[in-house]
Amino acid sequence: MEKFMLNREIPVEEGFDLVVAGGGPAGSAAAICAARLGAKVLLVEALGCLGGMGTSGVVSAFNPMANGEQMVVGGFMREVIETLYRRGYVPTLLDPKRWREEFHSWSPFDAEGLKLLLDELAQKAGVEVRFFTRVIDADVDAGAKQVKGLILSNVEGYRYIKVKTCIDATGDAVLADLCGAPYWEAGRDTPNMMPATLCALLTGIEWNRVNRSDIHLAGHQEKIEQAIADGFFSQPDKHVPGLFMGMRQTALMNAGHVFGMNAVNCRSLSDGVAKGRRLVQEYVEFYRKYMGLRDIQLVSTGAMMGARESRRVHGEYVLDYEDYKARKKFPDQIAIFANAVDIHVYDCTEEQYNRYHEEYTTIDRYAPGEYYGIPYGVLIPKGWKNLWVAGRCVSADVKVHGSLRVQPAASMMGQAAGVAAVQSIKTGKAAADIDTGVLVETLRSQGANLPQEKLSGVMTRK
Repeated sequence: MEKFMLNREIPVEEGFDLVVAGGGPAGSAAAICAARLGAKVLLVEALGCLGGMGTSGVVSAFNPMANGEQMVVGGFMREVIETLYRRGYVPTLLDPKRWREEFHSWSPFDAEGLKLLLDELAQKAGVEVRFFTRVIDADVDAGAKQVKGLILSNVEGYRYIKVKTCIDATGDAVLADLCGAPYWEAGRDTPNMMPATLCALLTGIEWNRVNRSDIHLAGHQEKIEQAIADGFFSQPDKHVPGLFMGMRQTALMNAGHVFGMNAVNCRSLSDGVAKGRRLVQEYVEFYRKYMGLRDIQLVSTGAMMGARESRRVHGEYVLDYEDYKARKKFPDQIAIFANAVDIHVYDCTEEQYNRYHEEYTTIDRYAPGEYYGIPYGVLIPKGWKNLWVAGRCVSADVKVHGSLRVQPAASMMGQAAGVAAVQSIKTGKAAADIDTGVLVETLRSQGANLPQEKLSGVMTRK
């Protein structure tokens, strides 16, 4: 490919303690929790609202947050769901026990309510939010593994932002990649790549009258398989998460795997979104014809593609499946979690569906009361001094990533990264050298559920 050298002068800004790239559940938590500690924070978001997949991606249901005995998710994420509930942004048919106590229970919410809440919390904390803005390059000292500045692009043109610390909460490790941090890429470094889904918002369902199982329609799987046998779908995919209860007569539709889509390749992503929209129409018609929802209507598809897998940063600690199976706890754990490993089918074969079903419902399910710890080191790209990652791109193997790649876990990891960045600035210590005992205590003071009795001043390494 022919190269073009761009040489121009651009405005320089300084004065920020922390720059966060990405305003999804991880980035929002990181920015707000850091600002609450007195840091001057800039939060950069490519779209026009905070919340990421929960708002722009229309995934308006939080993954399970309890383990059958207690709510393992704490801190900022707990504050968010409890506030949404108090303000009437959770369906009235649901009991709050589902996120406070129940196991394997999803918690739907109003995406517009979440947008408003995150705006409010960011403004109250003093976070400067720049919507419709992307990080497009990084100025780094590669030898020292330190970020010196970031280049942003928006309607005003380019800006160079001097940084003290920064957090990559883009999901796709965009900032980490620009900096040159090591990572694994799905399909490049792994034999398979989990498919994406373009989710959608539907209306026309009277949830108090339909035959349902929890927040899902009853008899859904049988009808999916009947439609496949009838040749109804363009692809015979038995794995369809389906409709999730929304506010009043609305529903989140999570249906239609886009196989082979690479979320960090623009051509593939563009083609994938277009295919996703076609699949949405198929599934809307399926629910009309096979599930008897005659009045169902499509309101909108997501403004973000629901990519489940792209890049995972190689961090100071790689949380792996052996840790997950052992229910491993860490003195420097910055969150605890109990979500099942959810590796979607890689194709439409019977073998893949059976593999998924067995893993998700049997092999990788914890018993009530169990959980695993998430150590601090998964947030730090190996060797980097003032760069953290949070959310879908943290340091974990493929299997554990299938548990962590969800909104509640992303929020907890984002909160920890934001608090760690502030601690790093205050102490003058690099990301990997801060006192993790102090970090844990600070997170506890912000409501995090961190039950470990023994703390350590140093990060757990592997």
